[in-house]
Amino acid sequence: MERRLAAILAADVAGYSRLMGMDEEGTLVQLKGHRQALVDPQIEEHRGRIVKTTGDGLLVEFASVVDAVRCAVEVQRGMSERNVGVSVDKRIEFRFGIHLGDIIIVDDDIYGDGVNIAARLEGIAEPGGICISRQAQDHLLEKLSFTCEKLGLRNLKNIAKPVEVYSVNFSSVSMTQEIKYCRASDGVRLAYATVGQGPPLVKSANWMNHLEYDWESPIWHHLLEGLARNHTLVRYDARGNGLSDWDVDELSLDVWVSDLETVVDAIGIKRFPLLGVSQGCAISIAYAVRHPERLSHLILYGGFALGGSKRSPAEQEKRKAMGTLMRLGWGMDDPTFRQMFASLFIPEGTKEQADWFNDLQRKTTSPEIAARYFEVVGDFDVRELLPRVQVPTLVMHSRGDLLVPIDAGRQMAAGIPGARFIALPGRNHLFLKHDPAAARFSEEINLFLTK
Repeated sequence: MERRLAAILAADVAGYSRLMGMDEEGTLVQLKGHRQALVDPQIEEHRGRIVKTTGDGLLVEFASVVDAVRCAVEVQRGMSERNVGVSVDKRIEFRFGIHLGDIIIVDDDIYGDGVNIAARLEGIAEPGGICISRQAQDHLLEKLSFTCEKLGLRNLKNIAKPVEVYSVNFSSVSMTQEIKYCRASDGVRLAYATVGQGPPLVKSANWMNHLEYDWESPIWHHLLEGLARNHTLVRYDARGNGLSDWDVDELSLDVWVSDLETVVDAIGIKRFPLLGVSQGCAISIAYAVRHPERLSHLILYGGFALGGSKRSPAEQEKRKAMGTLMRLGWGMDDPTFRQMFASLFIPEGTKEQADWFNDLQRKTTSPEIAARYFEVVGDFDVRELLPRVQVPTLVMHSRGDLLVPIDAGRQMAAGIPGARFIALPGRNHLFLKHDPAAARFSEEINLFLTK
C-alpha cells in the first residue's frame, strides 16, 4: 500500500443544490464551461492531478502547497471576472479547502486524513473563498504575495482533533476606496467613500464606524468586502464618528437622516438599495418614508424601531449606567470595561477580536460623543413610520443577539407592509467573518436584490 505526503485541494460549488433546482441544464452548462475554460487549465498549469469529480465537486492532488494555493487563487480571481454581468442568484462560486497531509493511494484514488481534512476545510470556506490548514500555511511563509488570516482551532466533522484553520486573503476586485467630503446643512463635515464595482448599494452610518480603520478591522472588513464584491458600496461616517467632524452640537434622528440625504445627493445617486445596521435601521426607515422614490430596496439588520431606553424600565436603567461608564472608561485600556462591551457586541469573538473592538472605540469617537450617541439612540421611536414604508424590505436579526433582542427586530419587521423577516444563527450583534450568519447574510441580500 503506497503512502506519500501531498497537498490536497477539495472544491465544490456554493449553493449547488439551489442552482440545480432553479435551472438544472443551465447550471450544468455553466459548470462545464468554467471547468473547460478556467478550472482544468489552471490545475494543469500548476501541476495538479484531478483524482476524482463528484457532481459539483473536485478532489485534486498537488506535489506543492504553493502550487495548490496559487491554483485556487487564480481560479477564484478568474471566476470573479467570469461572473461579471451574471445575475447574482445564478452565479457559480467555488469554495476551496487545502491541506498538507499523508495520503494512501489505491488504484489512482486517494484516501486518509489528508483527504478528509481538505474536504472539511472546503465545507467551511465562504463562497469564492479558500480555507487552508496550519500544516499548509506553514509552507507558504514568505513564498506568496498574499497573506493568510488565522481563524483559530476548528472542530471539523468526523475529524478526531481540532484543526487550526487559516483563510487566504486575496482581492478578487479592486477594494481601493475613494474618500471625499461634503458639508451638512449646519456646516458639519461628513466623510464618505465608494468602493467596489457594480450597481450602487448605500449603507447608512451607525455607531463606531471609521472609513479607513474599518477595512483593517476583523469586525467590519469581511462585511464590507462582501457588499462591495457585487456592488459599488457607498458608506459614510456619521457626525461625531470616524473621519467626519467629532465636535458637533446636534445628534438626533432628524439630523442623521438629513446627513444621509446630504451624502447621496453629493454623490448624485438617483435610485438605490439602502442597508441599515443596528441603529442605522431607524435612520434608513425614516429616509425610506421621506424618499420612497429614491429607494429600490430596504435591507435592515440587527435593528429596532423602539430604542432600548423605551423598551422597559430595567433596560432604561441599564443604559443609563452604560452611558456613565462610557464617559469614564471609553477607549481606556481597562479589561473590565472592554470585556463588558465586547461581551454585548461580539460574545462569541476571540480575544484578538475583542482587542480590535476595544481599539475601535478609541479610534472612532470621543467618550462624550459615544455617550451622547448611545443616549439619543436609546430614545428612538419610529414605530409610527413603519406602516408608511412602501419599499420592498428584508429584515434580518441574529437569534441570540445580546445587545438588541431578536423580538425588537421581529416587531420592526411586523410593522412594515410585506417585509420578510429572517432569523440568523448566532449570538453576535456584529457577526464575524466565519459565523454561520455571515454567509447567510450575503446570500439573502444577493437574492433579495435580484428580485
